[in-house]
Amino acid sequence: MLISVISNGQSLTPDQPEIVPWWSFTKTVIAATALTLVRDGLVRLDAPVLDQPFTVRQLLRHEAGLADYGELAQYHAAVANQEAAWPEDDMLRRLDATRLRYSPGASWRYSNVGYLYIAKLIERVTDLTLEEAVSRRTLIPLGLSSMRFATTHADLQESFPGNASNYDPAWVYHGLLIGPISQAALFLDRLFTGHLLPTRLLQDMQAVRILGGPISGRPWVTPGYGLGVMQGPIEGGLILSGHTGCGPGSVIAVYRCSDGEASACCATFEAGATEGAVEAQVARQLVKILRNSA
Repeated sequence: MLISVISNGQSLTPDQPEIVPWWSFTKTVIAATALTLVRDGLVRLDAPVLDQPFTVRQLLRHEAGLADYGELAQYHAAVANQEAAWPEDDMLRRLDATRLRYSPGASWRYSNVGYLYIAKLIERVTDLTLEEAVSRRTLIPLGLSSMRFATTHADLQESFPGNASNYDPAWVYHGLLIGPISQAALFLDRLFTGHLLPTRLLQDMQAVRILGGPISGRPWVTPGYGLGVMQGPIEGGLILSGHTGCGPGSVIAVYRCSDGEASACCATFEAGATEGAVEAQVARQLVKILRNSA
């Protein structure tokens, strides 16, 4: 297990240089980048996007009505067989992606396709590649530089603890960041302390759609989803905000919470673990830190 902990902006753990896949924590970074476009007046949060009937807010909060390629049996079979990722157009055709599954805003459905559309919007508006836009608009302003997008099998095979499955990162159609776990913790902590976005957009980011009651095996009491963040209270009342990600053989969970003037952020990566186990480890760390600072 790798773990990085920050308390009131100060790191409590040594820097850990091992490169790990950030899996769906990448969504939080992409969402923050999209919100810099809103901050700068280049896009509007509640205007239709890419000539579609859904908005940036609905895409970021998984309320756009889109399906997800994870529901395709042939997708799981191809990944299990260690096949190369399908071309993007082929994936969208197989999914019948243009057919909305519900009216935008009327329901909720986790969709990696929604974040593919956000990535394409970022590239179109900035006239940059996604990696260049994320770096220039989000990572560099937050003082971060030790992460990149994985594009080849070798990128993941070089990461800790390695990619024995020979997984093709192109299966993550919105892009897959890799980097040190300490950089993931710093990113989230600096983002939520106002180093990138104004208060109003941070409030929008953390305005969640409640997704129901407790989830078996996971620490959430009432889980919710905001703009690129999973958020909700855990037992004891603390509200965690961040994101969990999982891929072949490993899980990452990066969350931050505050209690009065005190704040704490924890990023954890573990091979061969479940989402709930890694989230629970993060929750325990955050509760411990905030109790000690009370």
